[in-house]
Amino acid sequence: MSLAVAAATAVSLLTLGTQGAGAAPSGESTEYTVVLQDGANHDAAGAAIRAAGGRITKENTAVGVLTVTAPATGFIEAVSASPAVVGAAHLRPIGHTPADAAGRPAKDAVERENTTAPNPAPARAAEASKAGADPLDGQLWGQKMIRADLAHTKQAGDKRVLVGILDTGVDGTHPDIAPNFSNELSRNFTIDIPNDPTGAVFDGPCPFRGCVDPPNYDGNGHGTHVAGTIGAAANGHGVTGVAPNVTLVNIRGGQTSGTFFLQPVIDALTYGADIGLNVINMSFFADPYYMNCTNNPADTPEQRIEQRTIIAGIERALTYAHNKGVTLIGALGNNHEDLNNPRVDIQSPDYPAGAAHPRPVDKATCIDLPNEDPLVIAVSALGPSATKSDYSSYGTDHIAVSAPGGWFRDGFGTPWYRTNENLILSSYPANVALKNGDIDATGAITPAGSANGVQKDCVGAVCGYYQFLQGTSMASPHAVGVAALIVSQYGRPSRVHSHQLALAPDAVRRVLQGTAFTRACPVPPTVSYVNVGRPAEFDATCTGTQSFNGFYGHGVVDAWAAVTRGREFLRD
Repeated sequence: MSLAVAAATAVSLLTLGTQGAGAAPSGESTEYTVVLQDGANHDAAGAAIRAAGGRITKENTAVGVLTVTAPATGFIEAVSASPAVVGAAHLRPIGHTPADAAGRPAKDAVERENTTAPNPAPARAAEASKAGADPLDGQLWGQKMIRADLAHTKQAGDKRVLVGILDTGVDGTHPDIAPNFSNELSRNFTIDIPNDPTGAVFDGPCPFRGCVDPPNYDGNGHGTHVAGTIGAAANGHGVTGVAPNVTLVNIRGGQTSGTFFLQPVIDALTYGADIGLNVINMSFFADPYYMNCTNNPADTPEQRIEQRTIIAGIERALTYAHNKGVTLIGALGNNHEDLNNPRVDIQSPDYPAGAAHPRPVDKATCIDLPNEDPLVIAVSALGPSATKSDYSSYGTDHIAVSAPGGWFRDGFGTPWYRTNENLILSSYPANVALKNGDIDATGAITPAGSANGVQKDCVGAVCGYYQFLQGTSMASPHAVGVAALIVSQYGRPSRVHSHQLALAPDAVRRVLQGTAFTRACPVPPTVSYVNVGRPAEFDATCTGTQSFNGFYGHGVVDAWAAVTRGREFLRD
């Protein structure tokens, strides 16, 4: 039984015993996401919402999810008493790439470690690029590791393959993104929120009237970096993506701050499924609960209902997308955690501030979404040495494959230790580079930008910028790029969407995992990162076999093997 089904059952049992209890809903109005029971009577659900003081403002009929305006106090427990309703959750962040103390766009302490290093090593000269490669390709050690450059001699991607980036947005004007970007299909499902209810900076000032960014805009930079790794064009400009000829589609579900609301994520997944996306990248993790639990004794009744609602809503949207032919790939997480035996969750709920409390995690009733959903291909991160990055989470229960994600502290004892070039280089929006102080108003790279490894490449008067990041967020798009090449190589014309290719997600998974380069656990299997300055909490023990283990899953994704040997893993 899935956690979504378990959640629905648990809610029904809880509400039968509490129906009619508690104070009536009251206070100023706020917004909620309400998830209906499978097969629920719509009229009964609407009546329950109205009885609890709510008003339906939007409906996602694909997965039975409503957006409701209702009183700020008491609505969640009141509406969840109805047998037609799984539960309700405040319309607030459920996905997260943490913002810095200044409230600027998300600067994950892991992903941008090179920018906060006390004594970073000087940047090394870029390697010479091969003839015919894009100018900065010599620095893409991750693409060489997965043999993407070799794969391009056989299959570089097909425009009929659509890849969705469910992230903070994609800069569709970036010179490496624009040739492959579909402005027509791209959508933004978010509304900018300048300040949170306490007055603290959240997304910051709205750059566009109405606080809705256009579908070719990224005010954070995370989504554009992901998109570049997947499908930057091989156009003599900047870098080449893993699948440089596929079509990139922005299905934005993340705020500029890096947080993700439940409703936008659901809407992005269902929209992507309906337009026939082949693959969706999800480089975020569920929040405000790092682990969403169906009935954690450490939480209040309202918090338990909210988590059950989040689980049901996300799982239902993932199932909908999978059943529509979407291959779902996500980042395993940067919490340096054995997901088979997670630590006590001390960071949840992290919204609003100060609400966190210690929460023991019962793996039978708790889940880290979206990466722990069984339909999601979860990816761990490797450094240039092809070993697990210190920050990467791991564990045989959920890992599928591994891929280059960067590791700033790789190469201990060598000149490469703590250098920018240990990270992943990809596209960087000029507007974010300017906001972050990496370039000045004239477009010149500042001393701070140079220290951070920011690079500029121009073809005539058209210039693009590139930055180094690390994380499982950078590993996932390498795997997504390989999945896109698999669909390009073995897909058949879609019977539903004209002028597109299709390949069942289970088939894509078999090829991706079957052609991965197996990598055994280290000997001894327990790795300590104390020598690179990490506390003992980072120590990690690899379990499993060479063909499948907790550090590397089925192995390191291999683009060349996927496009040359993948057919043996397909079934007619």
